[in-house]
Amino acid sequence: MNSAVRNIIMVVVFIVCLALVIMGQKNISAAGLGMELAGLAGLLVLLYLYNRRYK
Repeated sequence: MNSAVRNIIMVVVFIVCLALVIMGQKNISAAGLGMELAGLAGLLVLLYLYNRRYK
């Protein structure tokens, strides 16, 4: 996969995961917690993929 395309996909996924965390924080329920955890998991996967490249 082209490096530029991969970077654009990673930025879009980052924005979506960050939005999940922010929207989940506003919703005080089990669904809100699930949204936050899904966003956190996505951010951790992105961090892993980023660090794997420079290992």
